[in-house]
Amino acid sequence: MISPWDRWYSTSCCLCCHVRTGTIILGIWYMLINAVVLLILLSALNDPVQYRYHLTSSELGTDIDVMDDANICIATAISLLMILICGMATYGAYKQHAAWIIPFFCYQIFDFALNTLVAVSVVVYPNTVQDYLQQLPGTFPYKEDIMSTNNACLVFAVLLFVGCILSFKAYLIGCVWNCYRYVSGRGTTEVLVYVTTNDTAVLLPPYEEAVALPPKEPPPQYMEP
Repeated sequence: MISPWDRWYSTSCCLCCHVRTGTIILGIWYMLINAVVLLILLSALNDPVQYRYHLTSSELGTDIDVMDDANICIATAISLLMILICGMATYGAYKQHAAWIIPFFCYQIFDFALNTLVAVSVVVYPNTVQDYLQQLPGTFPYKEDIMSTNNACLVFAVLLFVGCILSFKAYLIGCVWNCYRYVSGRGTTEVLVYVTTNDTAVLLPPYEEAVALPPKEPPPQYMEP
């Protein structure tokens, strides 16, 4: 009986590339995104007056400072941690070290769980969509048109959007998991087995190579003169 893990196991992703290549591309893409975010946060720390976002009293009724120094420092630390995790996954997929891929896989599971909670909160509390729209600035494009839409249609649109994101994230999780299985599987099959007899040591190849070898012909029978 084939287990569910083996049934969904594949060494290709995106219909064309290998799971190792897909994991390397995904890790580099995440590193680039977090590097851009890190540059913006560092620029905000150097010039807080230009990058600090003020919500005036005409928008929310109070003067709220959204980006203070503490929040920027926390976001900078998170960006550095994400760059490290993505770099570990890229290096692990390139050098075929399965343990280096695990932190990135755990981050994907955590991110998927957070997005699932967002979808559940929209289903349980559908009025949160309208509350979120009311908190947007008045200069937000098409704000009045969106708020005038039926609440059920807004909830359906948000759920459809979040569902597409969750489906895509689940596919990426499967690609990284297949890469981890492929790398860890190659590490176990390339181990050479030594069989020691009384006075000799025989070096056996991996199982696949041993099966592919043709059988040896038996020695000729000894015939007495």
